[in-house]
Amino acid sequence: MKLTLETTVEQGYLDVKSGFTEKLFKKLSPPFPPVKVIRFDGCEKGDLVSLELNFLLFKQKWTSEIKEGFTNEFEFCFVDEGIELPFFLKKWHHRHRVISSGIQSKIRDEITFEAPLGLLTLLLYPAMWVLFSYRKPIYKKMFKRAVNP
Repeated sequence: MKLTLETTVEQGYLDVKSGFTEKLFKKLSPPFPPVKVIRFDGCEKGDLVSLELNFLLFKQKWTSEIKEGFTNEFEFCFVDEGIELPFFLKKWHHRHRVISSGIQSKIRDEITFEAPLGLLTLLLYPAMWVLFSYRKPIYKKMFKRAVNP
């Protein structure tokens, strides 16, 4: 299943790139399930990001590896793929794109995911949409253009 969400922010794509840190990652985590960052290497090829999702009655580990990344004169992009996923996911591929748009940027999350059962994949779509839509106001706040006094 594919899901794409886009958010326009006020800063240039290279400024946004420099803001893709563990601090931002923690702010992007939704209230439920609570997420504990076990490891955050960064956004470069070969880096690992490992999380613990707390579903109150049980916990699940989610580890992704940055499989590719590049920066050119128009865009910053990196892809994380799940290598250890929670029980409800069989495949995870997330392309993070920050695309130059004049003095602004577009942050585009291009996600492909699959559950172990086809029906579960369909049921996960609304939840994934909500979880990633949660990021939009955070992106806008974090990458707001500084106002000169």
